[in-house]
Amino acid sequence: MEITTGQKLGVGFGSFGIFFILLGVLLLFDKGLLAIGNLFCLAGLSCCMGLEKTFAFFVQPERKLGSAAFLGGILVLLAGYPFIGMIIEAYGFVKLFGGLIPMAISFFRQVPVISLLLALPGISEFCDSITNKS
Repeated sequence: MEITTGQKLGVGFGSFGIFFILLGVLLLFDKGLLAIGNLFCLAGLSCCMGLEKTFAFFVQPERKLGSAAFLGGILVLLAGYPFIGMIIEAYGFVKLFGGLIPMAISFFRQVPVISLLLALPGISEFCDSITNKS
């Protein structure tokens, strides 16, 4: 499978987005950094999947609540309430991508350094409860 230039650009945008979101959270929910991070993440997702597939993903009937919460959280963040906006966004993110979390945990359990962290007593039981629910 060939990785296109647009997909490489999308991964770069997504990485910048995650960096800016983490920096915004570390700087006590700086609304400018969080907004830039959200825009970079959306641009990265659009570049990786393509505009049509991204739009189709967000408007699927079973994902409408998650899409509304995620995009509404971005709007609340841009309106000047970063903490509330991030909570709403997190809820929307879980509603949108919640089905992928058990698969991500299974993948991260095979990554050398992260697998050690996931094997710690409290974290291991939490991850087991998440992966056994699905």
